[in-house]
Amino acid sequence: MTDRSVRPAAVAGLFYPGNAATLRAQIAGLLGAASTPVRDEAPKILLAPHAGYVYSGAVAAAAYATLGAAARERIRRVVLLGPAHRVALRGLAAPTVEAFETPLGRIAIDRAALDALADLPQVAARDDAHASEHALEVQLPFLQAVLADFRLVPLVVGHASPEEVAEVLARLWGGEETLIVISSDLSHYLPYARAQAADRATVDAVLRLDPAL
Repeated sequence: MTDRSVRPAAVAGLFYPGNAATLRAQIAGLLGAASTPVRDEAPKILLAPHAGYVYSGAVAAAAYATLGAAARERIRRVVLLGPAHRVALRGLAAPTVEAFETPLGRIAIDRAALDALADLPQVAARDDAHASEHALEVQLPFLQAVLADFRLVPLVVGHASPEEVAEVLARLWGGEETLIVISSDLSHYLPYARAQAADRATVDAVLRLDPAL
């Protein structure tokens, strides 16, 4: 695999430590401090924030701590969606590279899964949308820490309808081998009490299977 076929880490040393040993230690500490109980069955979907670890690492760890030893052995594919911050985008952007890299190593891209989306008009190959995007990258070290050997299906989401995103997820849903991770901060700006109320409303909408969040 050549360097040109690898998407290098763009925000290592900024959003999270760039040194592998320091990064491993930080993630281990965050996961160890998480009070989230490990489920007997791994969740199908995780929602995790994408700010710097100093701000949101504890919340992200609470999500990833739900994945126990059984999930580590069972999950072989991670579908990762996050919002576009750097590039104006219509629809969803898929990469053309063969791997994403972090200080903890390289993660192979599931090319077959991305090829299965090739006929969808809302999905386009856009490496520029991935090059500097932090929303997906900050999830990767956590995934590398809690899972074993897995392939990645990374998609940056721009202006897309719930129906367009749902069509993509339906193609990638898979079985117990597939974990879906949604990278979202929900809100940076609301006062704490209002943020809690908005988050509660979001949770309730998800439980109702209501896409009109």
